[in-house]
Amino acid sequence: MTPQSQQILDEALGLPPVDRAELVERILASFEFPARQDIDAAWAQEAEDRIDAYERGEIGSSPASEVFKEIDQQAQQ
Repeated sequence: MTPQSQQILDEALGLPPVDRAELVERILASFEFPARQDIDAAWAQEAEDRIDAYERGEIGSSPASEVFKEIDQQAQQ
């Protein structure tokens, strides 16, 4: 890894979890994966299925602030 890449990695690791996740997604999206469209379609369908299940009362929800707080706590352990 070049010194510049290491510096970028070090800075990225200092970001909050949500920002790191978005950064990873954007970097991965920059690659040409043959099955990328299939994967994206499957995730879109999964999201729709979860929304439908929530609306039918089959699954619950948690406030994002609680979810991110828990992620931060786990990251600090």
